[in-house]
Amino acid sequence: MGQAGESSGVAVPEQWGELSGAPGQEAGAGARAKTRSSIPAARRTDAPGPEGLQVDAGARPRTLGIITPFVDGSFWNPVLTGIHEAAQERGYRTMVLRGTPFELRAPSLARGQVDGWIVLIEVHGIEALARAGVPFITVGTRAAEVSCPAVIPDNRGGMRSAVLHLIEHGHRRIAFVGYFAAYDVRERFAAYKDTLAEAGIPFDPDLVVQSDNNWYSGGQGAAPALLARRHECTAAVFGTDKNAIGMMPLLKAAGVRMPEDLAIVGFDDVVEAQGVDPPLTTIRQRFEMMGSAACDLLASMIAGEAFPPEGVHTANVLVQRSSCGCNVIQNFLDREDLTSEEGEGGVLARRMVEMLLLPRQLPPGTPPTEVWPAVMRVVEGYFAALRGAEPLPAVEVERAYRQAVGLTPDLGTLLAAVRLLGQSHERRRVPLDAAARRRVEDYLELSRLAIARARLEVETQVVHQLGLLARTNYDVSFALLGGTQHEARSLAWLEATPAVWSCLALWDDPETRARLVVAGAYSRDGSPTPPIGGRCPLEAFPPAETLPPAAADGSLMVFLLPIRSARRDWGVLALVGPTLVALTGDEGTVAIWGTLLGAALERDALLESVSAQHVDLQKAYAIERALSETVRELGCPLIPLLPGTLLVPLIGMIDGGRAQQVLEKVTEGVSRHRARRVLLDVTGVPFVDAEVASALGAISCAAALLGARVYLVGVRPEIARSLVAVELRDLATFASLSTALRALAPAGRGRR
Repeated sequence: MGQAGESSGVAVPEQWGELSGAPGQEAGAGARAKTRSSIPAARRTDAPGPEGLQVDAGARPRTLGIITPFVDGSFWNPVLTGIHEAAQERGYRTMVLRGTPFELRAPSLARGQVDGWIVLIEVHGIEALARAGVPFITVGTRAAEVSCPAVIPDNRGGMRSAVLHLIEHGHRRIAFVGYFAAYDVRERFAAYKDTLAEAGIPFDPDLVVQSDNNWYSGGQGAAPALLARRHECTAAVFGTDKNAIGMMPLLKAAGVRMPEDLAIVGFDDVVEAQGVDPPLTTIRQRFEMMGSAACDLLASMIAGEAFPPEGVHTANVLVQRSSCGCNVIQNFLDREDLTSEEGEGGVLARRMVEMLLLPRQLPPGTPPTEVWPAVMRVVEGYFAALRGAEPLPAVEVERAYRQAVGLTPDLGTLLAAVRLLGQSHERRRVPLDAAARRRVEDYLELSRLAIARARLEVETQVVHQLGLLARTNYDVSFALLGGTQHEARSLAWLEATPAVWSCLALWDDPETRARLVVAGAYSRDGSPTPPIGGRCPLEAFPPAETLPPAAADGSLMVFLLPIRSARRDWGVLALVGPTLVALTGDEGTVAIWGTLLGAALERDALLESVSAQHVDLQKAYAIERALSETVRELGCPLIPLLPGTLLVPLIGMIDGGRAQQVLEKVTEGVSRHRARRVLLDVTGVPFVDAEVASALGAISCAAALLGARVYLVGVRPEIARSLVAVELRDLATFASLSTALRALAPAGRGRR
């Protein structure tokens, strides 16, 4: 378990997370630089609505547009939450567009509804925002292409703290591991070099290891390079926690002991940092604070107020755990001032809260009950056990420690607070008899049990949420990939999600992508939705007049999710819901929905294409059949040439099927015309093999049974040779039709 925890679930005084206009410079209301920039305030213009309807921009609340490549993860999720909560306090709406400025054709999409833009990390295409003249800022990076304010963590100050801390531990050969394509990491690397120089330590480029990304896989991929330098360095700082956490198991597997062989410090303080082995010392950032700072900065620009032209830096703090060699909790427990008096239980309550907040400090003027409301009841329960008074009810003890778990989920820190409680009488040298010692131990055991139950409740809730998330994604996947086209476009599958309103609009013309056509709509509570088939300009989507009230007044976020597949850009899905951000996590729920919807639309398009091809093939088959019948008729025509004489000219190849056709036509013609002679003209037949010759013999036999005689006309020498082996009986042959007519005409006239 880690040795310092998070601050969540209980309000934390704002003094603990100041903003700064530059590294090291506080930027509160009085300290923030007051200046104006060339970036204009918001222009509130009338924008065309659906089907050309004019929408009065002044009739809607101010709206912050957020362009982000992701809506999930330990960075993106809290930043969006911070923006949304700060916007709610101002009465602003938030509209989140997933993608980059370039992908979203910014500022075209939702232009008529957005008063200012916040661009997170990915700034490709941001020049379009600058040309549009609308206020905009960046978060987590600076755009080289344009000049605009930015909200950036104090990367330099944080990395300086990390390097100095390792130097204080005695390290001088300190490696740096990071993904240099990221702006934050480049700033941290620059601070790493500057801090080494400040301490008089030469920079060694051989101790720099580049990773492929900021994630766990980046750390895993960089592990061999750091292992190759394992004897050249005694410590390493990482550009991100996830790089460090990804690498640590591989270092351990290679026999590297942390921190004995290699001390490690990360950056970010992600949730997993306190649970790895050993718990990771890191630079804690408050990403929610970055979001709220971004909202405040952009709101000032929209209102035309003064703002720092370079933006603001958000503060961070070094969190000491075990990976660097520290033992923060033991150091805290060993402090001499823990024996001081501040009224009965007052100092003990304060020290317990300070323990839970490590490594941050509780401001001197802040009472401990402001952070942990039930802490005094916990202390009173301890003194009641000490004196043999009425014990604190178990239900109150459990309620109190639920609040403590809200301050830090770290089990080691929570149990250390109980140790602090149990050591109080020893530090004050209060003698205990056996009965008192047993009562105190029972109370401490009850406290440990309450902590275990509170942590179990938290873990159970997490497991429940993950189960709900898995079930939701399963239901959505099954509905989209196993359902019909109507089900996918109707958005009925959103019933399995927390979304309360949605609209799917597809491009009217995928090439120009200037207008959207509403293909589906969903409303959980019956709120109005755009009419199916309605057309909406790109800049007016989603239609403001159809958004649910909770989205219109800013209570809920509006998500705009581009729907794409491997072969096509389909359109945009608008989503409104109460817990869409909370449910995303690192699992990428909303992104999964968009991907599945794109796959479903692609599947439906392929099915429609196959279906259309099937219809075309059926039509072609029918035409072919008709043509075949015509060819059959033309391939064996019956011409009454002379009285009692039929001419059957044959052209082309004769196979077994056609030979059967000729046989049927000849017998039919002999019967119908009462013919006595049949002239089979094979002048146009390329060759006659034994099978065809045998068929001709069969035709002759059939005609003879009906009283007619068959004559072969146009028999060339090569055909004559193929007929030698065939029993032709009375089948006579002629070299040409004229020869046959001269031979048969007198006989024909004589019979008449």
